[in-house]
Amino acid sequence: MPTLRKYFVTGLLILVPLGITVWVLKLIVTTMDQTLLLLPLSVRDRFPFNLPGTGVILTLAIILAVGMIGRNFIGRKLVLWWEVLLRRIPVVSSIYTSVKQVSDTLFSSSGQAFRKAVLIQFPQPGQWSVAFVVGDPGESIKGILGADFLTIYVPTAPNPTSGYILVMPSKDIVDLNISVDDALKFVLSMGVVTASGREPHRAPLFTKSPIN
Repeated sequence: MPTLRKYFVTGLLILVPLGITVWVLKLIVTTMDQTLLLLPLSVRDRFPFNLPGTGVILTLAIILAVGMIGRNFIGRKLVLWWEVLLRRIPVVSSIYTSVKQVSDTLFSSSGQAFRKAVLIQFPQPGQWSVAFVVGDPGESIKGILGADFLTIYVPTAPNPTSGYILVMPSKDIVDLNISVDDALKFVLSMGVVTASGREPHRAPLFTKSPIN
């Protein structure tokens, strides 16, 4: 029985990550396949069979086409006109502006999102959390707190899309000599996968506090 149990657990360890990965990929492909509904019915009827993933190609083509249009002079004028129009609609304005600011920060080459991984004492002194430096908190906040402050994002596990935004003094932030990807893996795995990408040894993370 113990041997069968080990085989069963080993099977789960192999199949569960694989199954979740396939499920996520299937969800993405299925969702993106819905873009085929944008095509006229006469065009869709010409497809001899339903090929999964065709919508992915169409979605990528649309994104590239919009990007190419948005990079030229006329396209920039159209985008500017569209944004001005959206900002005049009461409820839509607040939603669009917030989402655009986040997307500009995340995808822009000059964006500040997740500059580096750090350690901070959170939620209380003596307890440490992996966090990410987002950037400068802005002149209005620095005018109140001082210049030597940073905006920190503390993700929750296992869902890093929710978390806490903290404005902290730089002296209370400990740099981690790891990549942002490795830090995200640590959060997603709830600490099972260490910063080096290996399973952890059964030893304390720190022998003493990083900050005196």
